[in-house]
Amino acid sequence: MKDRRIEIVPPEGVPVSLNVATAGARFGAQTLDILITFGGMFLILLFVIFTNFLDEGLLVSLFFLLTFFLRVPYYIFSELVWNGRTLGKRIVKIRVISADGGRLTPHQIVARNLMKEVEVFLPATTLLTGNFGNGWTGFAIIVWMCAILLFPLLNKRRLRLGDMIAGTLVVEQPKAFLMPDLAAPKVKNASGFVFDVSHLNIYGRFELQALEGILRERPKTPDARQRVSDVVRTIRRKINYVEPLLPNDHWAFLTDFYRQQRAYLESRQLFGDARENKFHDKSKD
Repeated sequence: MKDRRIEIVPPEGVPVSLNVATAGARFGAQTLDILITFGGMFLILLFVIFTNFLDEGLLVSLFFLLTFFLRVPYYIFSELVWNGRTLGKRIVKIRVISADGGRLTPHQIVARNLMKEVEVFLPATTLLTGNFGNGWTGFAIIVWMCAILLFPLLNKRRLRLGDMIAGTLVVEQPKAFLMPDLAAPKVKNASGFVFDVSHLNIYGRFELQALEGILRERPKTPDARQRVSDVVRTIRRKINYVEPLLPNDHWAFLTDFYRQQRAYLESRQLFGDARENKFHDKSKD
């Protein structure tokens, strides 16, 4: 587990620890997505056959056209709509993120999925059909394709060439859950920081879980206390909290913010308004 742990630093400067998706998880997600796309193509072909819309000579051409014009939009559209997840990725709980910690852009999604045609489907189709050519040329093609298929296994972050070009990586996305003990009041004489809707409408569940990890243990070293101060400074800047704050109140500030942010997100979820993260776009729900 530790060798898959990476630290992403988003634009706010607060490090977030994530687990790189395993090769098995990525292979499983890819297999599910292939079954979904080929299942869709199979249903379309069955419809064409039963309706006699095309003669038999054109069915093969239709199959190859569907292979590209159904598969490519499926990967791009689903990752755009579901924030870096296809149906297969949602099932195995992994997702694509931007390697720099910023928002995953349409350009990155399109680039990595177009490269998938060259990296995954072209070599796989060639290997299955056995159409390599003769002599050293055929041998070189086999070596090149095997190298591309095995490339994700040869680097720590399990990056495809498409991930390197697009600046993306695939990480685990476990089911979000919020621990109840941190939300319960523990200190009688709390500082009583109050946050309004404009403060609480910035972050989502993802950032709340990151804050929860910080609040699991009080800082005991200068480095840990400095990290808490950095987090407080980042949150204040992000939510535009202008009230004065003493260094001794940093921990109480984070605790109160966590409780109120959690209560706010849970209340919004009751109305079907679940905010995934700070980049969440409600228009895509």
